[in-house]
Amino acid sequence: MTERVTDQEFVEFIVKQLVDKPEAVVVERKVDEMGVLITLTVDPQDMGMVIGREGATAKAIRTLLRVVGARENARVNLKINEPEGSERAQRMERKEDQSGDEPGRKTLDEVVGDLDI
Repeated sequence: MTERVTDQEFVEFIVKQLVDKPEAVVVERKVDEMGVLITLTVDPQDMGMVIGREGATAKAIRTLLRVVGARENARVNLKINEPEGSERAQRMERKEDQSGDEPGRKTLDEVVGDLDI
């Protein structure tokens, strides 16, 4: 008979495959009146890999975790701990320069003018 994987083991396996430092992955499981809470802690440098672009990876893990929980008739939630002392990088504002004065950048008219048609 096939052995069933627990929700905690599932998260641990998936995340360890994604990160550069799998030894730093810590997965804790708590059960309360709201359901099951899986708490994930990873190395600060691996946070981007776990969260993904615009949160896509974290959302996918949560979706799969919901399926694993549904097999056991349990509501399973995933909390990703933000590492202590981490700072969210500020997005650099893109300079909207219409004059094309930025080095290496040309306006559309300049590009079309360079074409030998």
